[in-house]
Amino acid sequence: MIRFEVPTLRIELPGIYAKHLDLKVTSEAVAITGERKQESQHEDKGMRRSEFRYGRLQRVIPLPTRIQNDKVQAEYQNGMLCLRLPKA
Repeated sequence: MIRFEVPTLRIELPGIYAKHLDLKVTSEAVAITGERKQESQHEDKGMRRSEFRYGRLQRVIPLPTRIQNDKVQAEYQNGMLCLRLPKA
């Protein structure tokens, strides 16, 4: 029995929540756009410190072979996006 591995694409996206992520997969490329919105406030000994981090991400990754874009599986956990891309 021959077993074929499904190609996997892993992308680190620290600080971006899944609700701020947009993913488009075609048979030839993966397009990712997202926005990081991170705010933190700390108060210590009467002193307040606020930090804000904002950033926009846009990336298009061409794929080396055609894939079945209607059968792509995506998983996003702890800032790591994992896409399983079955070949056409």
